[in-house]
Amino acid sequence: MAPAKAAARKVSQQAFDEMVQENIEDLGMDPAEALNDAIQTLTLQGVDLSGIVTCAPGESNPVMECLGKFGEDKPLSEIVEILDELSVLCRDKGSGNAAIAAKNGAVELIISACAKLRDEHRRGLASGLRALASVIHDLQSTEIFKENGGPEIVVGILSNEREDVKILDSCFSVVTAAATGNEVLKELFMDLKMDELIFQILKERNGASIPSTFDAIHVILSSDDNRVVASQVFGYARKFSKSGIAGVLVDSLREGLSSPCLISASIALKSIAVNDEICRSISQIGGIDVILRCVDDSGVQGNSAAAKALCSLLSKVAGSDVNKNIIVEKGGMDKLVNLSARFSDDPLVLQEVMSIITTLCLRSPNNAARAIESGAGDLAIQAMDRFPQSDQLQRSSCFMIRNLVVRNPENRKLLLANGIEQVIRRAKQSHKSCKDAATDALRDLGLDNYNS
Repeated sequence: MAPAKAAARKVSQQAFDEMVQENIEDLGMDPAEALNDAIQTLTLQGVDLSGIVTCAPGESNPVMECLGKFGEDKPLSEIVEILDELSVLCRDKGSGNAAIAAKNGAVELIISACAKLRDEHRRGLASGLRALASVIHDLQSTEIFKENGGPEIVVGILSNEREDVKILDSCFSVVTAAATGNEVLKELFMDLKMDELIFQILKERNGASIPSTFDAIHVILSSDDNRVVASQVFGYARKFSKSGIAGVLVDSLREGLSSPCLISASIALKSIAVNDEICRSISQIGGIDVILRCVDDSGVQGNSAAAKALCSLLSKVAGSDVNKNIIVEKGGMDKLVNLSARFSDDPLVLQEVMSIITTLCLRSPNNAARAIESGAGDLAIQAMDRFPQSDQLQRSSCFMIRNLVVRNPENRKLLLANGIEQVIRRAKQSHKSCKDAATDALRDLGLDNYNS
């Protein structure tokens, strides 16, 4: 485990309320002024106020009102309405409502409600799961979810409710929320054979109408728990792959840009592609053809979000040396440069394109020659000229230039003649993050004064 970070100072609801009341009684402040003073004072002291109800005396909080409606004697139909109300209140994580709800027992209440709905009122189960996903928002709430048997309940529902898309989608939303930033929950879900469940459900439905399934895959395979030095997600990705899920994910992409799940499916497939064997298996089932077709379509339709996700996926798949040549042989270099022309005003897309070309040209002089023929050199110069303030794009350009010239001396003369030295030196002077990459690019261009 990594060394624990210093925890932020906390304050109880009672202590906060007493501080506001003291401002009113002892300092003669009006309620609104007393509240603002308490908030400002505690914030300056470094106190974490998340989960604290910051209402002036006499005012009510909608989350607390909603939680107050729960009761054992309530009919389940009314419980469902309350869950829907709570879900709406907590959906916006920036509102702070989820923290208030979780701190006041919402996670436990909703898990209990979901257990009853599963047995007695199945129609309301999706509402309960949506509410649970909206309330789980941090490490503390995920721990409460774990301690109250949440993972087992969710997996049980996934195992038995295969026919209801709304229930499945809501279940995977809970998995996504609970596994985010929590390595223990990832491991627990994998112990409960979440990989097999996801594969079976996607196989049955071809990924249709269940976008949160792809989000769940991505989160389970993300090393995002900063308490852990060595995450197990690489092993989880291999386990997912052994189930055959890469093929199902590629099939999900075949629908193309008409699919609302295209971006999330692309991100999920990228999470699976963690080694050469898996990357090659994606190619063997036609994955490269599908991705390149979608890349083309994203350019034609002007869909920059899809273009970025697909380029990022292609870059990961190109991590296999075998796949690099396949991508180039299938016209991938031309497709990427054409995409950059369609998104010449979007530095984020250009950055992704250059990252792929960098990968394709790594240790491959033939691919570097093809890249220059396709216009990659002009792309670098034009992009660096057009977006001098984008440090990430400038850095990506320098990396690409290195791979274009390090084993191709003929490319050096061409790029230098077109003015590449000037734009690289400008990037080196303008952006600290580009200094090393720019220096290396100048060196590989054969310039003696690359350090200056």
